[in-house]
Parts: sequence; C-alpha cells; structure tokens
Amino acid sequence: MMRLLFFVSFLCLLMHSNASSQEMSFEEYNPESTLVVPGKEIHKAKFPFIDIHSHQFRMPEMDLSTLITDMDKLNMAVMVNLSGRSGENLKNALANVNANYPNRFVVFANVNFEGVGGPGWSDQAVAQLREDVENGARGLKIYKSLGLRNTDVDGNRIAVDDPRLDPIWQLCGELGIPVLIHSADPKSFWDPMDSKNERWLELKTRPRRKRSATDPASWEQIIQEQHNMFRKHPNTNFINAHMGWYANNLGKLGQLMDEMPNMYVGIGAVIAELGRQPRNASKFFNKYQDRILFGKDSWKPEEFPTYFRVLESDDEYFPYYKKYHAFWSMYGLNLPDEILRKLYYKNAMRLLPGLDANLFPKE
Repeated sequence: MMRLLFFVSFLCLLMHSNASSQEMSFEEYNPESTLVVPGKEIHKAKFPFIDIHSHQFRMPEMDLSTLITDMDKLNMAVMVNLSGRSGENLKNALANVNANYPNRFVVFANVNFEGVGGPGWSDQAVAQLREDVENGARGLKIYKSLGLRNTDVDGNRIAVDDPRLDPIWQLCGELGIPVLIHSADPKSFWDPMDSKNERWLELKTRPRRKRSATDPASWEQIIQEQHNMFRKHPNTNFINAHMGWYANNLGKLGQLMDEMPNMYVGIGAVIAELGRQPRNASKFFNKYQDRILFGKDSWKPEEFPTYFRVLESDDEYFPYYKKYHAFWSMYGLNLPDEILRKLYYKNAMRLLPGLDANLFPKE
C-alpha cells in the first residue's frame, strides 16, 4: 500500500512539473538555437571607426583613459559625444578632452528649448549656439523631446518644424556643422499593443513608451514635421538618427533620401532591422554608401560585436542581444571594404572636418 501511495504521489509530481514547463510565458521562452553553421563573433572592427552617436553626460569630470581602453579594444578611433550640453558644461567637457585626448573625442552642443515663444528666445538660442561652436562644439544634437515633450511658454507642444526654430537650423548651415536629430520613436510604439505588434514585449516591460495619436501627436505627424524641416533648410546637413525609423522599410527610406540630399542616416539602435534583411540591406548600403554613418547610441562595449558581425560577415542566424528589441536572429551583410570604410569613418570625416587623419588608414 505504501509503495502504491508513493508511486501515485511521484506521478502527480511529475505531471505537475510537466504542466508547469508547458505553461511558460513569452517573456520566459528564449530558446537557444541548435543550428550549427560556420561563423564567429567579431570583437574588433575591421577598420578604425567613428561612433557618431554616443552619450557621455559625465565627460566634464570623468577619467577618459577608461573610455580610451575600451575604445581601443573595439578599434574605435573617435567617439562623438552628443551630450555636451551648452555653456559652462560644454566648456568643461572640452577642457577635459583637450587636456588629455584631443584627437579621440568630438563634442556636440545641445539647445535648451525652455522659453520658446518668449521675448528674444530665438536670438538668445542662436547666440548661445554660436558661442558653443566657437568654444569647440563640432555639431548640434537634438533629442526626441523636441516634438514629444518640449512645450513653449503657452504650454503648447513645439513641433519639430516650428518656424521659431528656423534661425538655429540656418545657423548650423552657415557654420558648416551637422545636426544629428532623433525624432519620435519606432512606429510600433503608436500601433495597437496586441499580438501583431513586434515591440509588444518592450511595451509590456516599458509601458511608458506606449504612444497614441494624441500622446502627444501621431507618429506620421512628427516624422512629417522632421522632413518638412529638412526640406526647408537644404543648406544644412542633417544626420537622421536610427535611420529615421525607416530601417524596416528601406524602400521608403531610399525614396526620402532621393528627395532630401541633405539627409544622412545613422544606424544606431536599428542593427536588428538590418540583420534580418541582409540582401535588401546590402543593396541599400551599396546605393547610399556615401550617406550612412556608424553609430551605436548606448555605450555598452559588449554590444558592439553584433554590429561588426552584421556589417562585416556573411554569417547566418546568430543571436541579437535584446529580446525585447528583436526576438529574431541576425544575418551578415558582408559589406565590401570600400563601403565599410565609408560607413566606419570616411562619411563622418566629410561631415566633421578637422579630424586627425593619422587615426585612419592611408590609401
């Protein structure tokens, strides 16, 4: 009798264990591929590169030697810090750079949009930007808060193409500095949060990223405002961060680049989109090879190898590092050396004249 009771208990336990393993949530399910194919991780870029999209908010006081050590391991020749801010913060950041590694860092200025619509705001903003450039800023970074969160003195949302900002974009063209701008976010953040949304897991784990047509405006409206601004200022070079959120529709992005020759694109945070369409993306890189720039966005050295592998290799079906960004696997684009050189450093050098040419291969 005891043996029978033991057997029944064991059977119940086993059945419960199997049932639990089958009641797995999507968040938990993350299988390791059993596919065995040639390929390996690439921990160092084939050519020295310029990271056009990085953020180092503590640059005024930080020990830059730590950054340099990690940069050298990746073969990063120059880091562009987009978070230079303005005024004294910018000067302090540049002082640290110039005293230690003047040829390894570039610093961009930022604009404070508080007070838009108030007396003399445009004149003050232009004067401050001019001063920042005179102090050493090499470009202007515009955060996604413009179009999403920034409001004027009357509490109204400031549109990306607000005419009160025109003097800023005009000055950048006159001074010959690029504007790197991030507008909106992936369109999926505006789409219904249902079983068809590719970013469902990201929205579930980060619910504050969910948007709607009235929070604060539709995705289409914000993106259109950005394009309006590009078209209105043809003499200013704009670097559209995250490929303008069209990395998942390269046909449309190509059409926009044909229409706006002053628009460049950075690949930061969209490598997963490129890595799932290797043939299509390779054709895009070939056609627009003079207007695409390398950028990572978040400073996490351990994530750079995925970028190198997508761009340089012909490997198949290798993992991405953030399931909530992409639950699919990557494929290599196998870009030729000349396109890699342009992507890694040549295109950025045209937009940021004065970089130390000794950091890059001589041809």
